[in-house]
Amino acid sequence: MTGLSSMASSVGALLMARTQTVAVAESSAGGLIAASLLAVPGASAYFIGGGVVYTHAARRGLLRVPDEALAGMRASTEPYARLKARAVRELLGATWGLAETGATGPTGNRYGDAAGHACIAVSGPVERVITLETRQADREANMWAFARAALELLEACVKEATA
Repeated sequence: MTGLSSMASSVGALLMARTQTVAVAESSAGGLIAASLLAVPGASAYFIGGGVVYTHAARRGLLRVPDEALAGMRASTEPYARLKARAVRELLGATWGLAETGATGPTGNRYGDAAGHACIAVSGPVERVITLETRQADREANMWAFARAALELLEACVKEATA
């Protein structure tokens, strides 16, 4: 986690300097995004909370997003990642919401996305969504790649908001 630790330290320092907070709703990264942010001493100054929203039941229960809110969208897409980022930010009252949804592998998901596919969204003063395709079937490597991309996106958005 060393590479992620330095990235999380950088993001944490930016958030602390700006007295901003983050809430996380991740799926395929399995908690690595939150763990990376929490590994930084002083994380309580910027990390509000979050969860691993891995199923429809978790989305309904943890994010309070009803099935009707998904009309015309499916999981593992940019619109779904954006919905999760907005929901966790609003629900926890954070400056920033960070969400990830995807297919880690070794096979693709039931929607036809290949292993290594992830959509990552940031919602806050700047809102951005990206799609990552690692083209790898290695589940653990994909989880780390998704977490790294999420932290990079958050850092870019925090910097952009203050530029």
